[in-house]
Parts: sequence; structure tokens; C-alpha cells
Amino acid sequence: MKSAVFYGKHDLRIEERPMPTVGPNDLLVEVHACGVCGTDVHIYEGDKGAADCPPNTVLGHEFAGKVVQIGENVTDFAVGDRVCVDPNDWCGACYFCREGAAHFCERMKGIGTTRDGGFAQYVSVPQKQAYCFTDRITYAQAAMTEPVACCLHGIDLCEIRPSSVVLVIGGGMIGLIMVQLAKLAGARTVILLEPVESKRTLGAKLGADLCIDSLREDVSAVLEAQQIKQVDVVIECVGLPATICQAIELAGKHSTVMMFGLTKPDDTIPLKPFEIFQKEITLKSSFINPYTQGRAIALIDDGKIDVSSMVCELASLEKLPAILSDPALRRLGKYIIDPFADA
Repeated sequence: MKSAVFYGKHDLRIEERPMPTVGPNDLLVEVHACGVCGTDVHIYEGDKGAADCPPNTVLGHEFAGKVVQIGENVTDFAVGDRVCVDPNDWCGACYFCREGAAHFCERMKGIGTTRDGGFAQYVSVPQKQAYCFTDRITYAQAAMTEPVACCLHGIDLCEIRPSSVVLVIGGGMIGLIMVQLAKLAGARTVILLEPVESKRTLGAKLGADLCIDSLREDVSAVLEAQQIKQVDVVIECVGLPATICQAIELAGKHSTVMMFGLTKPDDTIPLKPFEIFQKEITLKSSFINPYTQGRAIALIDDGKIDVSSMVCELASLEKLPAILSDPALRRLGKYIIDPFADA
């Protein structure tokens, strides 16, 4: 089968690999869509994502497909089922799993990060990681369940109230999901900071009440002109030290700053503790997607959240190395890989 295999920094090869083995509790999934994520970029650049990725691993953790074979102990799935997959397979026995914090599992297996994932025509996954979805949505939409699930965990931690003013920094896939989730959570006003005009336009379509060009406009002046005196929650979705500093600067009194964007492991910021004290800011971060996969697929399946408008291309596996290596391509929008598409 055709696969995208990571061998090391800047070394991703499209090659033929044997079909995966299917254990007694596993499903063999024919992959029809797999999203290109910022974590994949970090891994390609030689950085650590949520976990270390060993060489000779098939990447891809945002995927959906069709069940084509089931293990002998599988009872809840059948051949032909359309499924998306939660890639974070925890052990269930370590301290954190037993304490209800399984996303910090000490023996976590990451499908597409620590073991073979969805940038291949077929992948074997434990049945407990799979979620069925209806024919109301496409494979490409269902593949976006994992990023929506991650965003849901972040939104939960923000504790948005019906009166909240929420500011989202970054209008990529994650930022635009956050805009929609903030609205669904009851935010009174949602503001999007994004330098690319087309993304600001899409942000407004998806529910942002105010869109600001973060490079060409004075953000504080725009907020003042709009009589927005207080920003209750800032969600940083870029993952750069500069935008994290901007998030802290723009946060209001007794506010929450969610550092959602994934920085490089060694990045630092010049934090002023007095500023945190003076405004009583709560700094938070969000790690993967504990217990939110089912909620995420329900929102997509019911049409409560748009995960299609920000997709720029359904691409072949052969294009993946170019996408991972070229920031200009990634700025165009979200890429979904179809492993069966022609090069």
C-alpha cells in the first residue's frame, strides 16, 4: 500500500509498505481523508509535537475512512462502517488514566505520531479508538473530528460565559474552529485577529463579530473605537512567542489567556509577572483531546460547525512533502490528503 513515512527531519518518503496486520480487537480502515496538521509540520521540522515521533513511522492523525476488515473480538463495528479515529490511545492503567486524566497517560500510543497513522491507504486501529459517523457528512469532514475535539477541550478550559468577549488570534483552521465554538459556548462578542483578508472574510462568515487586520491596524485603537472595554478570554492559535505576548497584552481584567497554538519546544516569552498580577490574568494551555471525540463528531454530523470552508485542497499523498516543507502553500488553507487520489 502507498504510505508517507517519516525518517527524520525534512525526510518524508512516499513508498510502498505491506498491509497492516489486524489484531483481534482491531479494525482495518481504508483511509479516504487525512488532514495535514501543525503537529505534522513540527515533526517534519524535527521538533517534538505532543510526543516524540520515531523514524520509520507513517504520519497522519486526523483521518477517516471505511472499515474493510474486523478482528475476531470486534463486536461494535462491521465491515462497511464509516469511521473517524481518536489517535490518542491511552493505557487505562497508569496513575493518570486511573485519576481521570488519561490524556497524560504515561504509556500513550499516538496513532500517526508514535505508531503508524493515516497518511497511508490502510491503517489498523483499536476498535475503542473508532467512532462511526453518518452519510450526512463526507470523509473529509469526518477527518476534522480530531482538531475539533482538541479545540473543544481548549474551549472547555476557557470557561466562556454568555456575557464573555472572546478574542481569537489567528484565522487558520484552528482559529476558525475556535470562533465557531466560542459562539456555540455563548460568547456575546467574538473578535478575530488575522492579517490575511480572505481569512478575515471567512471568519466573519463563520460568526466573528469583528475582524481586525493584526498587521496593518492598531488593535487596541480598534477595540476602543468599538467601545470594547474588556476582553474576557483570548485564545492564541498561532503558536508564536510574539502572538502569545500579544494575547497577554490584549487580555482584560480578571481574564483568561488560552495558549492553544503549539510553539517550538524551546521557545520562550518575556513574561512580566506584574502584568499578570495587575490584571489577574489566568494563563492556560490545552493538551490534546481528552473525552471530546464523541462531542466533536456529533457537532460536525449535526451541521453545528463548519469544517469545510477553510479547506483549500483535497490533495494526493505525493503532494504531502511539498505541503509540509512550504509555508506559502500552508498559508492557503487546510489541506486534506486522499491516499487514493492520483498524483
